[in-house]
Amino acid sequence: MTGAPTQAEVRPGAATLADVRDYHRQSKHGFQAYARGPGTIDWERQPDPFRRFDESPVRELPLTPRERDAPSPWFAGVDIDALSQPGALPRVAISAQALGAWLEHSLALSAWKQHGAARWSVRCNPSSGNLHPTEAYPVLLGVAGFRDGVYHYRADLHALELRCAFTTQDAQPGVYIGLSSLQWREAWKYGERAYRYCQLDIGHAVAALAYGAALNGWSLAQVPLRDAELEALLGTGRAADFVTGEGERGDCLLQVCTGAANAAGADKLLQRARDGEWFGSARTIDSRHFYEWPVLDSIASLVRRESRIADAPVEVEAHAELPSPLPASGGEMLANLARRRRSAQAFDPAAQMGREAFFALLDHLLPRPAIAPWNALPRETSLHCVLFLHRVEGIDPGLYALPRSPRGEELMRRELREEFAWAGIEGAPAHLPLYRLVSARAERAAARLSCQQAIAGDGVFSLAMLADFAASIEDRAWRYRELYWEAGAIGQALYIEAENAGLSGTGIGCFFDDPVHELLGIGGDALQSLYHFTVGRPLRDNRIVSLPPYGQRRGEQDAIA
Repeated sequence: MTGAPTQAEVRPGAATLADVRDYHRQSKHGFQAYARGPGTIDWERQPDPFRRFDESPVRELPLTPRERDAPSPWFAGVDIDALSQPGALPRVAISAQALGAWLEHSLALSAWKQHGAARWSVRCNPSSGNLHPTEAYPVLLGVAGFRDGVYHYRADLHALELRCAFTTQDAQPGVYIGLSSLQWREAWKYGERAYRYCQLDIGHAVAALAYGAALNGWSLAQVPLRDAELEALLGTGRAADFVTGEGERGDCLLQVCTGAANAAGADKLLQRARDGEWFGSARTIDSRHFYEWPVLDSIASLVRRESRIADAPVEVEAHAELPSPLPASGGEMLANLARRRRSAQAFDPAAQMGREAFFALLDHLLPRPAIAPWNALPRETSLHCVLFLHRVEGIDPGLYALPRSPRGEELMRRELREEFAWAGIEGAPAHLPLYRLVSARAERAAARLSCQQAIAGDGVFSLAMLADFAASIEDRAWRYRELYWEAGAIGQALYIEAENAGLSGTGIGCFFDDPVHELLGIGGDALQSLYHFTVGRPLRDNRIVSLPPYGQRRGEQDAIA
């Protein structure tokens, strides 16, 4: 079955703001109708969540030694507060062990879940519907025990598949990692809205990789490439290696910065990929493609990056005077938080959050460019938060604003309802831009706007992420993707901070777009809501059993908490 073409699907030529608006408008949910999706879903036949390349050499990565339910000895001294002290973390040399630890705490499985006959995996990086469209391709240079080349990360095995062997070997170690989106995994369930979710997942993965890199004392930096160049490097542009309808589109390339990183530039990497020996072909993930969504290919084409031009002027002055982040309330080991992260399915509606823990959580959402995960993102700050505050000790319930830059505050004050109070919060840290807009119980409104999901009202708070939309994508349609990356990174920070505070989080991709805007008084598209999130005390389903993620390799067969 194929959806009827729309104007956005058939428009030729260069992308404009109007083109991206068309897709964004078409993929909105509303009270009267949801964005178009498949009419039926066969959960017994969902796409394979693990990409495999047949006839590619496979090498398992080391697993980090650890005792069950104990902090990892590899990262025993790295708690979450260490992130706020760049340079203070011990810097680990690039090695197979370090690569394994990085990927294990960012993109690997964190557990297997079982309920009756049903069994599924969860990962350190979350995904809409647990469908995982994001694929990762490490590029290794001079790493002992590995051929220089392009690899594919197998989360199911915690292993690397060799996709391209370079003809020469570097003496100086260097690591890059590319991320791509396999859109069909999301389109299978979400139809036209799937492109949004793929890009949110890229943002979550970038942030997860940044947190994982910090455990090694590493940082990450974006490498600007044309999309065609990125796909040539990662091999996702090799159409013959992929099943029709199951190809991948390259999204971004990150360089691992260790202070002694390999200086190989983008042109050198591209030449090596062109001259290298390629291995393998992608295995089919879904033998039945009942629906097609041409609009997804259309928007992906419209927002392709055709140059290496860096971002527009960076808003560095906005955050130059921010103090170090407030101490995290839990002081947990970051490695444990990364492995423990889960998307809660239900919250205790009577739970409260402590005031100081709440302030610390929000403070860690401010984009300090030298600190993970913000050091791995494009440096333009374009996402700002509106909070539905339900139960935080000492703070009135109501609607609150958290602009993440001075320009964002100006924009929000201009675009939101004139009658909003913009009142400061007594006792809040002076540098925290948190404002009360209106005092009111907001549980029912939050749940209703989040596609009637009770979890948005049962948490201690939920929030909507508003993008500086029209100005960001004017003449730079590729920025549409980056807005979602920033939203996903905020979501990943919320997951980690909520876990550290003894709570849990859940990303909410299903919400009623324009009704959210109407509530806030937003009339045009200067601001648009891209992602919702909620935090609370989770209610555990004791019928679900958790099993170790790589139990056979570790010799662990028993259930874990």
